Amino acid sequence: MKKSVFLGALTVAGLAAGAAAAATLDDVKARGKLNCGVTTGLAGFAAPDANGEWEGFDVAVCRAVAAAIFNDPSAVEFVPTTGKTRFTALASGEIDMLARNTTWTFSRDVDLKFTFVGVNYYDGQGFMVPKELGVSSAKELDGATVCIQTGTTTELNLADFFRKNNISYEPVPIETNAEAQQQYLAGACDTYTTDASGLAATRATFEDPSAHVILPEIVSKEPLGPLVRHGDSEWGDIVRWSLNTLIAAEELGITSENVEEMGASAGNNPEINRLLGTEGNLGEMLGLDAAWAKNIIMAVGNYGEIFEDNIGESTAIGLSRGLNAQWTNGGLLYAPPFR
Repeated sequence: MKKSVFLGALTVAGLAAGAAAAATLDDVKARGKLNCGVTTGLAGFAAPDANGEWEGFDVAVCRAVAAAIFNDPSAVEFVPTTGKTRFTALASGEIDMLARNTTWTFSRDVDLKFTFVGVNYYDGQGFMVPKELGVSSAKELDGATVCIQTGTTTELNLADFFRKNNISYEPVPIETNAEAQQQYLAGACDTYTTDASGLAATRATFEDPSAHVILPEIVSKEPLGPLVRHGDSEWGDIVRWSLNTLIAAEELGITSENVEEMGASAGNNPEINRLLGTEGNLGEMLGLDAAWAKNIIMAVGNYGEIFEDNIGESTAIGLSRGLNAQWTNGGLLYAPPFR
């Protein structure tokens, strides 16, 4: 008797939780578009082009989620956020998800009550200086003025690094990457510190990138990835598995060019069949169309395509894959199985 009452209580609780969890997806569908928080502008990662269309490595994650839900990667309202405003925007419901070079940390996950759904870029904090400064190591920056974005892990890591090395610095607080760039180029600070990928992206926009050096020290771990609010697991699943689709597609050899052909008929690889919706019911489990993942890949490509198009070695940003290579190529990228 006790067992049946207990199971009944679980069922009621489960139904209540399920109803609450569906809220964000219902809101997004009713609105007809995804509200996605991005940076205020970082070349290669998230910035509007000459026509005002947002593009970049992080932007592609937003468009992937929109493609999964609406089969339309343009069904996104991009909301620019700073290091300070991004978490308020997410917590308040102004945005449905954040895809903004944001580091996954304990306190953000637990204390701020956000769910990081994965990592789309493994990074670390570095320092950039003018070549004419003659500095070859961050440990030579004793007494330096440092441009630093407020409300970031970068701010905390900076204090830790200088304290551990028993050297001093004078912070020059800034709100956005554009402001940091302006202050740094104007000589208001000796060095600019942020994620190494951000430094490469910023340097690529300079009139003479070769006049600036990114120092060799990487002083932190910065796993960057998209996040959602706590308490909406079904919505978190959609964002998580949209990101995983990009990663798995590259490993499985599915590209924006061959996905339609591979999805037209079931092949010999069961995981590809499940991913592209020709076998199984993964889409139904997410409350989406069977072709949700196929639609993502058709719209934005796989992880490798997105990386190379926006920040790879052939772009002005010039980043190598490094830790962001597939696990099969010695990197850390690894999507759980689609089964």
